[in-house]
Amino acid sequence: MLAAHMNELDRTEPAPRRPRKTKAAETPAIQEPGRTNDPEATMANILEVATTEFAEKGLAGARIDEIAALTRTSKRMIYYYFGSKEGLYVAVLEEAYRRIRHIETDLHLEDLDPEAALRKLVAFTCDYQRENPEFIRLVLNENMHRGEFLARSESIQKLNVPAIHGLRSVYERGVQAGVFRPNLDPVDLHMSISALSVFNVANRHTFALIFKHDFDDPATIANRRDNIVEMIVRFVRIAG
Repeated sequence: MLAAHMNELDRTEPAPRRPRKTKAAETPAIQEPGRTNDPEATMANILEVATTEFAEKGLAGARIDEIAALTRTSKRMIYYYFGSKEGLYVAVLEEAYRRIRHIETDLHLEDLDPEAALRKLVAFTCDYQRENPEFIRLVLNENMHRGEFLARSESIQKLNVPAIHGLRSVYERGVQAGVFRPNLDPVDLHMSISALSVFNVANRHTFALIFKHDFDDPATIANRRDNIVEMIVRFVRIAG
């Protein structure tokens, strides 16, 4: 009962109102001892630590006190920058989606022919999900909340629009070139790519134990990625 009570306190503890940004209020009036006045570095440090905490423990299990202890700041400073525990959680989600979408824009898919571009995008998605399990855990955790906190962020909604536009562009170029079959929904295609890529991370422990499958073997990793790429391409490509 005491643990549950403390959990509730941590989630509902009132936080100082975040002041409106002005030149005079770009940084807190009270600076933490031993810290340089670098708000961007402070926020980045908080987000990095909070990402791991929320990914490992979820929104309910993560503690602002623990996050503060693992950063070069304080609980008060975290509330100053992010307003509340929930505000920090939303900021972590935004940063997680921002990172993957930013990298996607650097793939330069428009420079490749449609099939090569699709192969590159699918391979990237597989590799990114495997190399960033914290992202998968954050997404799974937010699904347990039925998308409640993700829905609060206009930023995340905007961040994911280019992902569909990029895939649609590759697909439509393939249709026009007579390489891809018509009448496929890019959102559905995006879901198929994500589903195949995420399973390798989300279910790796149970699948490995049940079927004695080594997900850490480099040859296994490469083979699984190649199989996923081939499945998607064969699904989209016009049968020859």
